Amino acid sequence: MKRRLAEVAEKVGVSEATVSRVLNGKPGVSPGTREAVLTALDVLGYERPTQLRGERARLVGLVLPELQNPIFPALAEVMATELARRGFAPVLCTRTAGGVTEADYVSLLLSQQVSGIIFAGGLYAQGDAAHDHYADLHERNLPTVLVNAAVDSLDFPRVACDDAVAVEQVVAHLRALGHEGIGLVAGPPDHVPSQRKRAALRSCFGDGPPPPVEHALYSMENGRAAAERLLERGVTGILCASDVMALGAVRAVRRRGLSVPGDVSIVGYDDSPLMACTDPPLTTVRQPIEAMGRSAVEVLARWIDGGRVSREELMFEPELVVRASAGPAPARPDGGPRGERETVRG
Repeated sequence: MKRRLAEVAEKVGVSEATVSRVLNGKPGVSPGTREAVLTALDVLGYERPTQLRGERARLVGLVLPELQNPIFPALAEVMATELARRGFAPVLCTRTAGGVTEADYVSLLLSQQVSGIIFAGGLYAQGDAAHDHYADLHERNLPTVLVNAAVDSLDFPRVACDDAVAVEQVVAHLRALGHEGIGLVAGPPDHVPSQRKRAALRSCFGDGPPPPVEHALYSMENGRAAAERLLERGVTGILCASDVMALGAVRAVRRRGLSVPGDVSIVGYDDSPLMACTDPPLTTVRQPIEAMGRSAVEVLARWIDGGRVSREELMFEPELVVRASAGPAPARPDGGPRGERETVRG
């Protein structure tokens, strides 16, 4: 019993005495705290006291594209913890190739009468994808929050990282290291965050030839293939749209008998867990996952509880984390810096 009280108290962020009052039906506890304690019991796998078993916790769907990319489990953990603290029970849904789709999960969650849904990395960011299930949620006025950029036609609150600022930070860092031949490994062409990164990269180079961009699916192997195409175009610095892609880019460089960062500098995006432990440790753009996840839950909870929420995009500024995968541009045979833009085809 003592262990249960301690675990639940730590999960919710309250005292063991407060947990005890809830479990024994004593007064003096706010409704929100009471719901949070009961939800924590469910999440930790403890049975509710007999007199409380008839009360169902509020459910919120967390719909993610995958769990192989470390950034998504990290985001899910932040949001699930914050939901539990607010008295909601998170229901985690991850899409599978050739299996359960995002639309299937929406139907399932609606059948469970969820209070709301948070999407991260979903089809809302792809212009060519089917969006009928989002239209259904809009018609039902079900509280829904999107994490990351979305197509303009979807009228939901959005929490996103500023892709333009991220690209500007990376380009400034690589230029300070002497790189001018800078390329981008982006996601699919219809992917809104990738479109923003591409536009920001072009803006960084002004009226000159557009820097090279290769589009690919978000995986290590696709990142490797896209990076190989950029290497053929003479780049010495590569920004990748995810850390997983960046690891593929490192592999592409080494397959050519070159080194990172001696010959080519690689920069990732996300600052996923363990990126400080790769070889070499990855320079990357850190998305403020903690702040973004908590804000998404805050907006959703306010909407569920009847408060007004803005449909304007809530933008968070990223941070460039400098490690060892980006270094000075290598010298040309004539003694000048390599990576001059005129050697790169637009």
